Parts: sequence; C-alpha cells; structure tokens
Amino acid sequence: MDRRGTLDRFYDLIDDVRVRCGGTRQLASCDGRMSWPHRGVYFFFERGEVREDGVTPRVVRVGTHALRPSSTTLWGRLAQHRGTLSGRFPGGGNHRGSVFRLHVGTALLKSQQWPASLAETWAVGGTADRETRLDEHPLEAAVSRVIGHMPFLWMEVFDLPTPLSDRGIIERGAIALLSNHSRGTIDPPSPSWLGRLAGSNAIQRSGLWNVNHVLDPVDEGLLAVMASYISSM
Repeated sequence: MDRRGTLDRFYDLIDDVRVRCGGTRQLASCDGRMSWPHRGVYFFFERGEVREDGVTPRVVRVGTHALRPSSTTLWGRLAQHRGTLSGRFPGGGNHRGSVFRLHVGTALLKSQQWPASLAETWAVGGTADRETRLDEHPLEAAVSRVIGHMPFLWMEVFDLPTPLSDRGIIERGAIALLSNHSRGTIDPPSPSWLGRLAGSNAIQRSGLWNVNHVLDPVDEGLLAVMASYISSM
C-alpha cells in the first residue's frame, strides 16, 4: 500500500477511535476525575486544519507518555499540556515540562507582539525562578487557551513502559506516516496554521507539532498494532 492509501486507512482507524471515545474532548474542559485509561496514545486536531478532502480533521500532534519506567499516566501527560487551573499561576502552565507547550508558545511569540524579555527566557533552562514565571505567565496563559481548545482523541494501550512498547510503535509510526518532512506532501497544513511560525524547522516542514520521528520511515506494522488495540476499547 502506498503512503496515501496507508494514510486513508489510518484515518479510518481514527474514525473508529472517535466512535469508541464518544467523540473528541478539549483539554480546557477536562480533569483527572474523568474516565481515562492508565496508559495510552493521544491525537490532537486543530480547528481549520483538515485533510485534502476539505472535511476530515487533520491530526496535528501525536503523543504518549512514559516510554521508560515511570509512574506517569496518560492523564498526567495531558494535564501537563493543559496547564494549571489554580495555584500561583492559574490559567497558565509550565512549558519547561511540556514540549508541546514550548513549541506553541514559540509560534505565538512570532504571531503577536510580546515583551522582548519573553524571547530571552522562553524555552531557556529546565527550571525558572518565580520572577521569570510571572513574566512568562501571560504567554503561558495564551498557550493554554490554544491547546485547551484543540479537539483530541485517545486510545488505551496498556503495555510496559519501554521504547519498544506498542505505544512507542503507534507514536513513532503515526508521526512518520503523517509527516510531510522531506517527502511528497499529502494533507498539507492550511496557510494560516500556527505551526508555520514554530521555531522548529521540523514542525514547519512536517505539518505536525512534533519534532521527533518526522523523518522516520513509515512502519508497515503501524495499522495492525493500532487496529488490535482499537478493537478492545
């Protein structure tokens, strides 16, 4: 099967996931009390981003969690992307703990006027002091609004946390399949897609909010692995 045919089949499986999830959710209205599988893979979409048919929502990010021994859960990872609802920085978040937030924030820095000090600290270091966090809070809040309103789906994949796990196969395989980086373009992002302003060339060229695996070869086993878990959801 060529890449276009594989993509069509992939989106057929995504439709199956949508049915079994009861539709998409948005992180802005999600919390940990909702029903979430312990381990899984998630797929984000974005308003205005569709496939070449002009109708089918286009996946813009694929992710999972804990591919090495860890107690991290699917919801724990999604909560990092969502950001904080209360505390010292309500409505904000920590882009140093979520590369998804980091990349969206970098694109927002280019799309709007922000204090010059933000460009000097954003994505710098693994931690930041309280003063820096306060300065970054308006941008973190803007990131939360963007990510919080992206529809997403999830599928349960309960396996051991190892790089060779089925979750790893699905994450790597889906990113490689969806990526347009250095290959024929299929389902390109819209002209107004925020990711076109991302600081990462990998994001701009792949059409995904992903950096890793965008140049990987397509894994022919991806669809079978996905189908086996979807059938038991």
